[in-house]
Amino acid sequence: QVQLVESGGGLVQAGESLRLSCAASSGRTFSDYYMSWFRQAPGPGKEREFVARISKIGISKYYTESVKGRFTIFRDNAKNTVYLQMNSLKPEDTAVYYCAATKGYSGSYYDPPQYDYWGQGTQVTVSS
Repeated sequence: QVQLVESGGGLVQAGESLRLSCAASSGRTFSDYYMSWFRQAPGPGKEREFVARISKIGISKYYTESVKGRFTIFRDNAKNTVYLQMNSLKPEDTAVYYCAATKGYSGSYYDPPQYDYWGQGTQVTVSS
């Protein structure tokens, strides 16, 4: 079992930055897990969408197109923590952000059911 706890969300103005953290606690090695960030915007019909993914030792990273060049995912396996640095925030980035963990994929890394463990989410609100 892996417990994930996100922090770092808040209310900011457009153009500002936030850094989200996701701390993992488990009896297993943090570096055994691929880690990703997802978000879910407010409103009916809004699904949880992929934001960024990082490989087990942090070499490969993937981003959804809308955040490329603005967001950076990185991890510190010694601290069992994955981060999402978000710069140049836009109102459309407003969402609850979740971190997720999986040891491996049977399908696409951007598909939420591929992940076994989820945090409770942290709210990010960007005002215009």
